[in-house]
Amino acid sequence: MRRRSNRRRHAQSRDPRGHWLLLILVLPVMFGALLFEGWTTHEVDAAKTKRDCTTPVPKAVDKGGPVVRIDGGKVQSSAMPAGTVALTYDGGPDPVWTPRLLDLLRKNHAHATFFLKGAQAAQYPDLVRRIKAEGHEIGSNTYTGAAMGSASDLRASLELSLTQKALAGSAGIHTGLLRMPQTTAVDTICGAEWKAARQAAEEGYTLVAADRWFRKPSQGVIRQFSQNDVAYNSTEKLLADRNVEKFTTVTAGAGLLSTDEPVSVIERWQGKALIWAKAAGHAFVGAMAWVLGIAGGLGVLRLLMLVLFARAHVRRLTHFRPGAPRLREVTEPVTVLVPAYNEEAGIESTVRSLLSSTHPYLQIIVIDDGSTDETADIATCIDDPRVLVVRQTNAGKAAALNTGLAHARHDIVVMVDADTVFEPDAIYRLVQPLAHPAVGAVSGNTKVGNRRRLLGRWQHLEYVFGFNLDRRMFEVLECMPTVPGAIGAFRRDALMGVGGVSEDTLAEDTDLTMALWQAGWRVVYEETAIAWTEVPTSLGQLWRQRYRWCYGTLQAMWKHRRAVFGVGPVGRFGRRGLSYLTVFQVALPLFAPVIDIVALYGALFLDPMQSAGVWLGFLTLQLACAGYALRLDGEKVRALWAMPFQLFVYRQLMYLVVIQSVVAFLLGTRLKWHRMHRSGTAAQQIGQPVAHQSLVR
Repeated sequence: MRRRSNRRRHAQSRDPRGHWLLLILVLPVMFGALLFEGWTTHEVDAAKTKRDCTTPVPKAVDKGGPVVRIDGGKVQSSAMPAGTVALTYDGGPDPVWTPRLLDLLRKNHAHATFFLKGAQAAQYPDLVRRIKAEGHEIGSNTYTGAAMGSASDLRASLELSLTQKALAGSAGIHTGLLRMPQTTAVDTICGAEWKAARQAAEEGYTLVAADRWFRKPSQGVIRQFSQNDVAYNSTEKLLADRNVEKFTTVTAGAGLLSTDEPVSVIERWQGKALIWAKAAGHAFVGAMAWVLGIAGGLGVLRLLMLVLFARAHVRRLTHFRPGAPRLREVTEPVTVLVPAYNEEAGIESTVRSLLSSTHPYLQIIVIDDGSTDETADIATCIDDPRVLVVRQTNAGKAAALNTGLAHARHDIVVMVDADTVFEPDAIYRLVQPLAHPAVGAVSGNTKVGNRRRLLGRWQHLEYVFGFNLDRRMFEVLECMPTVPGAIGAFRRDALMGVGGVSEDTLAEDTDLTMALWQAGWRVVYEETAIAWTEVPTSLGQLWRQRYRWCYGTLQAMWKHRRAVFGVGPVGRFGRRGLSYLTVFQVALPLFAPVIDIVALYGALFLDPMQSAGVWLGFLTLQLACAGYALRLDGEKVRALWAMPFQLFVYRQLMYLVVIQSVVAFLLGTRLKWHRMHRSGTAAQQIGQPVAHQSLVR
C-alpha cells in the first residue's frame, strides 16, 4: 500500500512554479540596487579628472569674490569682509573626521559650511542631521564628486538632483549652495567647468569657490578643506588665529539669505527611499564580498581535495585492488537487471553488449515497466537463453528493479540502465571488489557515449572531472554516496537486507547506496569497469534529468540524516559523505550566482583587468584539475577546449537546478518522474581507443 501511494504521489505532482515568480520580482530590485551602488560609488560615466581649460572664466568672475551668482545673465560676486573666515569642508560626511571636526567647531563656538557628497550623505544620514542641528550650513558637492564639465549631461543633472534627494531624506532640506568638484579659486572654474557652473547657476545655485592661498585670514577669506586629518589640524590653527574676529558660514559672511529650503513630505520620502536603496546596495555589495570569499575558498578547497584524494586512490591501486590485498578472483554467476520503459532505441545495444561480456555466467533480466513502444518485443527477439524478459504494468524504476530481484537466481546482482552499452570486460571487472566480504556494492565508471556535440562534451567533462573524480575521493574517504544506476554491482543478500530498492525518493540509486552504508556495508569504486551511457541532447532534457537527480538526492540525504551520528562505517559515511554533499553539492551551488554577479559587478564598476585575472586564474586551476582527471580516466586531454564555454551556459543551468531543487524541497513541492527521449547513441564511442587506467599511472 505504501509503495502504491508513493507512485501515486509522484504521478500526480507538478513542477514548482511560484518561487520563480517571486525570484523574477525580487531579482530586478536587488540588481537595481546593485547597479545604483556601483554607478554612484564607482563613478561610471563620471569623469574623475577635469578637462584642460581652453577658455578662461569671464573677467567679472576672475576679478570678483569667491561667491558667484548669475541673475538674468549678470554675474554677481561676493567675498568675506575683513576679519571674517568662512570655513568650508568638501566631500563627506566622513564617519571618522566629520564628528571630530564638529566637536572642534563646537568647542570654539564656530560655524562652518559643509559641502557634502550626496552618496556619502545617503550613507551617513545621522551625520548630516548632526551638521544641521549644530547650526552649520550644508551645500552640495555633487553626488559622487565627479568633474561636472567632463560628465555627460544626464550624469551632471543626476549629480545635482540625487544630492538634493539625499539631503531631503537625511535632513529635510534642499540647498542652494554648490561647490564644483575639483575646483579651488574662481579661476579654476574654467573651460567646460564654467559651462557646467553656469548651467547650475541658472537652476538657482549659488557657486562657492575659495580665496586664493596667499590671501590672509585677517583680510576675510573662504578657506577650503577636505574632511581629513589635514583639515582638522589646519582648522585648529585657524581657530587660534587672534586676527580673526568671526568664524561663520558662507551665506552669513557674505550677507546673503540662507539657501536652505524645507522640503515637502513627498520629497522627504523620496529622499528616504534613496537612502534605503543606497543602504541596500552597500549592504549587498558587502555581503557579496563575504560570500565570494567563502565560495571561492570552498571552490579551491574542493579542487585540491579532488586532486589529492585522486592521487591517493591511484597510489592505493598500484598496491592492491579495492577492498583488500591479494583478493581471490570472482567468477561466480551474475544476474544483470535491466529496467526499461520505452527504450526501444537502445535496448538491443544494451543487451547485446552484455551478452558479449567476458564474464562467463550471466542471467540478464529485462524488466519492461509498461512500455508503450516495442521495447519488450525487441528484447524478446534477442535469441539467447541467458535473456529473460519480464513484463509489468508501469510502476516506476524502483518497482521494476524489485521485480527483477524477485526473478534473480544468483548471489551477485548488477543493475544497469537500458540506455547503456558495456565494454566486454566491464561486468568481470565490476564484480571483482566483491571478493572482500565487507564490500556490499561497487560503482562502475560511467562515460558519455554521445559526446560529439557541445552539450555532450560538457557532460563528458562533468562525468570525468566531477562524478568520477568524486568517486575516487569517496572511496579513499570510505563514504561513497551513490552507485550510479547505469552500472553498479551488489550482493543480493545486502539488497534483501535493506528491503530491496526503496520507492521513497526519486534518486533510488543514492537512497539504496546510503541504506547499504547504514546496514554496515562498504561501497567502493572500480574505475576500470567502463560503461557508455546516453546523456540528454537538449537543455530541456538535461534540466529535467538533473532536477530529478538533485531533488532525489536531497530526499535521500534527509532520509538518512541520522547517519551523521552513527559509529563505524555508517558514521564515517554520514560525517564525511553527507557533509561533503551538503557543503559542496548543495551550499556551494547556492552561492554560485553571487560569483557571477560579483564578476559582472567587478567588470562594470571595479577593475576589469583584476576581475578578468581572478576569473582566468580560477579557470586555469579548473583546467589543470580536469586535465589530470582526463589523464586518469584514459581520455584525450584535447576535450578541455570545451570547458571555458561550459562556464557561461552549463554552469548556470546546473546551479539553477540546485536552487530550484532546494526551494522545492523546502516548500514540500512534489516532483513527478521525467523521462528522457532516447536516440540509441550511447555506443558512439565504442571502438575508439580508451586507455585503461593502469596504463596512465
